[in-house]
Amino acid sequence: MKQLKDIIHGVAIKDLRGPEDRFISSLELDSRKIRKGQLFVAQKGWKLDGHRFIDLAITAGAVAVLCENLPDSLHEEVTYLQVEEVSTALACMAANYFDRPSEKLTLVGITGTNGKTTIATLLYRLFSQAGFQAGLLSTVQVMVGKEQYPATHTTPDAIAINRYLNDMVTAGVSHCFMEVSSHGIAQQRTRGLAFNGGVFTNLTHDHLDYHQSFKAYRDVKKSFFDFLPATAFALVNVDDKNGSFMVQNTKATTHTYALKTMADMKARILENRFSGLLLNINGQELWSTLTGRFNAYNLLAVYGVSTLLGFSSEELLPQLSTLESVSGRFQCAVSDGGITAIVDYAHTPDALKNVLETINDIRSGHEQLITVVGCGGDRDTTKRPVMGRIAAQLSTQVIFTSDNPRTEDPIQIIDDIVSGVDPQQIGKTLSITDREQALKTATKLAVKGDIILIAGKGHETYQEVNGERHYFNDYQKINELLTFTEKS
Repeated sequence: MKQLKDIIHGVAIKDLRGPEDRFISSLELDSRKIRKGQLFVAQKGWKLDGHRFIDLAITAGAVAVLCENLPDSLHEEVTYLQVEEVSTALACMAANYFDRPSEKLTLVGITGTNGKTTIATLLYRLFSQAGFQAGLLSTVQVMVGKEQYPATHTTPDAIAINRYLNDMVTAGVSHCFMEVSSHGIAQQRTRGLAFNGGVFTNLTHDHLDYHQSFKAYRDVKKSFFDFLPATAFALVNVDDKNGSFMVQNTKATTHTYALKTMADMKARILENRFSGLLLNINGQELWSTLTGRFNAYNLLAVYGVSTLLGFSSEELLPQLSTLESVSGRFQCAVSDGGITAIVDYAHTPDALKNVLETINDIRSGHEQLITVVGCGGDRDTTKRPVMGRIAAQLSTQVIFTSDNPRTEDPIQIIDDIVSGVDPQQIGKTLSITDREQALKTATKLAVKGDIILIAGKGHETYQEVNGERHYFNDYQKINELLTFTEKS
């Protein structure tokens, strides 16, 4: 319970109608969840406009409303706050309501197209095993110390973020590692947070259904670094041509990491196997059970953040060597029949290319590489043919199937993917709409020594079809279809 005048401190109010000394029990974005004494946030979403539900929220008990447009009819007993942009105002108000929790711990944000989940999760695990109370806000899970909560978005809304951060402060958490998505940045969910550091991983084709152009997507990512304070650090991958661009206007102290070019944190891959990586990082060797060039970048980013937060190389490298892969990120197991199954979240052209190239770098060339992949519905359609072409070029056999079709026709999605396959490679492709049947077919095609890559869904335990989520777990399903005495 807080007074409204304290919640709106620092917010640019265009018009205030009603008392500001009233008490607010909490902030709420969903009119269906409004209870007596709450402030309703009338936010304009991608599909729905919260302004349509102001009267419903008031009927349910809202005593204050945050909005961009005042309703034609105002209730005398309700306080109305009109602002230029609700999302920006909400970020500040949510932070105020929870007593600005981000200022009471060390908060590091990780942004980029690929690698966010792995880097944030590995940092959480590393700091936890080093004796710190750590927190995690990621696509896969939210961790408050050792307490786990399900994740609903890569970057939650501003209210949820600050609520989790407040819970972390209460639990004694000293460091929080957070994925920062382009949607979260564009919708100002992170604007009210005090970051101690930011990481840029890479930038490739993704979310163009939302951002409309690659330039807009890139510029949104850059804005995260534009708002970092002078007391923060910015750690960027300069092997990506966008790395230097990200920090052009930042006030933060810039640090770099790379495998190919000169950088503050530099690594070289000495060995790359299915069992792991041997790296040389800044002149010191590290063995990790993580696999692939993309994981070399992830480990290097973890190394960079950890050293910037006070770890010495001597204490850091042994800790790094014990870290295991994140659920659904190159999750690898070898069946009793000698078939290697790999489950990976790769759902962008670049991520799929990285995973397939990693497998091809490791395999001897005699084994089949059978790839099972699809694309999500109601999302960027331009990446579908690109992913089809990449899968066919870099695999022995490809089975195109459903991912999360959502409200789209699964057959049309697969047709879009197939349209990108070079004509001379069509013969190595199959289209099987049912994902379970696609996995069964892959296991029937595979023989001892072969590799099956199941791409696109990774850690997800559902398929979304026509607005409903049905239980489906790639890793569990492949374990049912193949026999694994030891499961990784």
